[in-house]
Amino acid sequence: MIAENLIGFENIPQTLPHFCLESFRRHNKADALSYKLENVWKHLSGAEVIEKIKNIALGLAELGVKAGDKIAIISENRPEWSLTDLAILSLRAVNVPIYTTQAVEQIRYILEDSGAKMLFVSGNKLFKHAEQAIQSVERLEKLVFFDTDAKPENDNRAITLADIERRGEEADKIDSEAFENFLEKISSDDLATIIYTSGTTGEPKGVMLTHENFVSNIIAISKGLPIRSTDRSLAVLPLSHIFERTVFYVLCTNGVAIHYCAAFDQIASHLQEVKPTIMTAVPRLFEQVYHKIVKKGKSAGGWKTSLFNWALEVGQEYWEAKDTHHSISPILAGKHAVASRLVFSKWREGVGGALRFFVSGGAPLSKKLSYAFWAAGIPILQGYGMTEACVTSANRPEDNKVGSIGTPFDGIEMKIGAQDEILIRGRNVMQSYYNKPEETAKVLDEEGFYHTGDVGYRDEDGHFYVTDRLKDLFKLSNGKYVAPLQVESLLKQSPLVSQAVVVGSGRKQVGALIVPDWETLKQTLKEEGIKAEGSREELCENSFVIKRVQRDAVDLTRELSDYERVKRVYLLPREFSIDKGEMTPTLKIKRGVIDEKYEEAVDEICGS
Repeated sequence: MIAENLIGFENIPQTLPHFCLESFRRHNKADALSYKLENVWKHLSGAEVIEKIKNIALGLAELGVKAGDKIAIISENRPEWSLTDLAILSLRAVNVPIYTTQAVEQIRYILEDSGAKMLFVSGNKLFKHAEQAIQSVERLEKLVFFDTDAKPENDNRAITLADIERRGEEADKIDSEAFENFLEKISSDDLATIIYTSGTTGEPKGVMLTHENFVSNIIAISKGLPIRSTDRSLAVLPLSHIFERTVFYVLCTNGVAIHYCAAFDQIASHLQEVKPTIMTAVPRLFEQVYHKIVKKGKSAGGWKTSLFNWALEVGQEYWEAKDTHHSISPILAGKHAVASRLVFSKWREGVGGALRFFVSGGAPLSKKLSYAFWAAGIPILQGYGMTEACVTSANRPEDNKVGSIGTPFDGIEMKIGAQDEILIRGRNVMQSYYNKPEETAKVLDEEGFYHTGDVGYRDEDGHFYVTDRLKDLFKLSNGKYVAPLQVESLLKQSPLVSQAVVVGSGRKQVGALIVPDWETLKQTLKEEGIKAEGSREELCENSFVIKRVQRDAVDLTRELSDYERVKRVYLLPREFSIDKGEMTPTLKIKRGVIDEKYEEAVDEICGS
């Protein structure tokens, strides 16, 4: 059975341009794609979107872009990203997205390894960031700028997107059938994109995904989640990432009005203005929002703080009972209704007041935070996917298990293999790694299963759980194995913690490198009468400060097995960063780098 919004789509070619263009035509919304410019929301109708995609595609064809050509994009979220993407795909060319946070050397590697013929750049800021890499890649024939004023005068390769659109308009006047002729040639097995995995070790690998990989995922997700053509969405996660990219195609095909958010610091205001009904996010966002809410609630003082604390306790009790299928007494139900009206209603307003559900991916979200948001009437459906297999599973509104990654979408097989590794098979799984047959053979077995490298299990109801990464598991000197991801998820429940990395490989005990949330920590120290002054570096060495953060770490890991508990912490003055090589562009910790860089600190808290 096909999803209601996709009735009729089975009769059109199963490619991304056909699906998206058909939806833009069918719905022709006045606000199909929206963005904010100089504090004013601008809207593109479905008809305008189609016209722009056509003109960009024809303009690119005039510049010599042909089937199989690799075209790279480095840009923050904005309509031009998606318009250019669909124009590239309409010519049977291949989109090579680059993260805006990618290191210069990795940008150079991606451009050279993919053989990119052309690069789209959003504006001055990103051009300056990537310029060194761009200038070293001689095979780039054109640099296309979204922002007209960003075009450098001294580079004869430079052109603006507006110039390309004008070329396309002229080409359309000469041959009004040209665009349709290009569309007719696209096949579902054509290569659509090469997405380079950020990788915590080694050089990036180019994941090759076809139109069929994406389209099969669009259909499967549309069957599995209640997406309506009346929905509004806010695109916050980078479109260069497989999660948001796939979600864009799904929402676009289902006729959802999509609003772009170019930077994380704009989220709060955009939520209030857009009032999204569905949205994707990552645990880091929920952790930050939760800590801000808790900080505000606990600093209110007097009866307001007492009410806030009571509401949190009631919410946890209520949703834990629902999640574990225990009966809810009339008294508890009544308490939750009061908490919802007096406290949690403000949470709902904070995310726009219209949200039906979030879909969260990228990392586990702790049960405590999940229960808090569900109690507030903000459902978070945890899902799962990766570049090599798009989006494979998720919880459903009517079948949600907090802590799980849900059940597979239709047509996707998931199972637990050797070493408890999660394996995936389906039309969503990549073709191979670009130019890396040996690497491909390591992860795709003879039966067609993709070996994810994630450790997990499947419960009796068919829900899957991720406990850690195979390569992240480490062994203590006593022979016990520790899964750091789950421990870190617990530590980040503390409002005092901004980042946490669990360490202890080959040592006597588990420890944690913690970057505090400095504003919250200083306020907490003041409220608790702990005298601590000085720079961040000085505070990191203050025994009273260390003990205060350590107290939260001990409390939060108390329910774990003894060997998994964090007994000592080491404080760091600044956050781990991509620039310093400590994190990937998708914000995953490079544990090998951290272990080597902070070896003395790890010895100090874990024992050598």
